[in-house]
Amino acid sequence: MSAALLFDDSYYMQQALQQAQYAFEANEIPVGCIVVFKDRIIAKGYNLTEQLKDVTAHAEMQAITAASNTLGGKYLKDCTVYITLEPCNMCAGALYWSQVSRVVFGASDMQRGYRAFGGKLHPKTKVTFGVLEKECAALLKDFFTKRRFYQ
Repeated sequence: MSAALLFDDSYYMQQALQQAQYAFEANEIPVGCIVVFKDRIIAKGYNLTEQLKDVTAHAEMQAITAASNTLGGKYLKDCTVYITLEPCNMCAGALYWSQVSRVVFGASDMQRGYRAFGGKLHPKTKVTFGVLEKECAALLKDFFTKRRFYQ
């Protein structure tokens, strides 16, 4: 069986969801991200904004930095980035400048996502959305429901 059949978008989004679960357990907004290069996960990240007290410590920023370090360069050409939530404008800008080949995200963010603000990704970046959308959205909903309950 070929790698393409074993490792599809759903498989990789599951890996990003695992990162989001780590964020959830750390009381961070549960967004996870992974970067794939040649069918291999080269970087992982999840939100660390509370822990690091840094508004830029989004899952995508963590993963982009790790992937750049792994590849030894600032561009993520031939990479696919899987994110459980539509990137915000800041993260979309970082993805734009990294020239990532493909972005796949699960849940849309109609209020804070890059599309709501007219943000753009690199013209050569392909975008796929809605992969495991229900699972990604459910984790976020669960987090915010629990957060409101305990406040």
